[in-house]
Amino acid sequence: MTKNKFQMIYDDLSRQIQDGILKASELLPSENELAETYNASRETIRKALKLLSEHGYIQKMQGKGSVVLDITKINFPISGLVSFRELADKMGKRATTDVVTLEERLMSEDLQEYFQLKEADSIWNVTRVREIDHEKIILDKDFLRSSFVPGLTKEICEKSIYAYIEKELGLTISFAKKEITVEKPTEEDRELLDLNGYDMIVVVKSHVYLDDATMFQYTESRHRPDKFRFVDFARRTTR
Repeated sequence: MTKNKFQMIYDDLSRQIQDGILKASELLPSENELAETYNASRETIRKALKLLSEHGYIQKMQGKGSVVLDITKINFPISGLVSFRELADKMGKRATTDVVTLEERLMSEDLQEYFQLKEADSIWNVTRVREIDHEKIILDKDFLRSSFVPGLTKEICEKSIYAYIEKELGLTISFAKKEITVEKPTEEDRELLDLNGYDMIVVVKSHVYLDDATMFQYTESRHRPDKFRFVDFARRTTR
């Protein structure tokens, strides 16, 4: 199928941003300059810029034009409880989720210890691969107590489990304890992720709790190290 002219312009500009030809924090050429470069109308240029903005490549600045955003690394808050979907929404269609595993089973002894339960409970085992800019760079392995999160489907897992928990089930996700380590990739990592030669994985292990302090989720989020900045805000207090 033949692409529209604005889609071809979008493809060319997005490729230049991905390749670093158009650099972060720089302004794109004006609409008039782009129209001349691509031999296109300003309306066509506006459509291409709108698509670039929706997909997280540029930010339109009132009275200044369009500034190129830094897409090389994604800010991942350490202390916040932010879902991948909430991050992905800022990137538009650049980010997709593939559900590899969705099964309900009895938790293992290791998981029973993680959840600090005297008796094993039924859990959902959800494995999802996150793809950004056509590269598979995150492997999320979630274990959720099915007594608290019933009725999971592939569609829910593709969109947002947290949105389902909060909006459909009416539960309040309150806090998480996190541990960040650097590990050698497993065979599963190598099979499911585009590691591009990297021989280490950044692993964020999270114990997630509801507002009544009940732990309902244990997660291992495994990241290719070159694509993320793990950020936090710290305030010094004196005694």
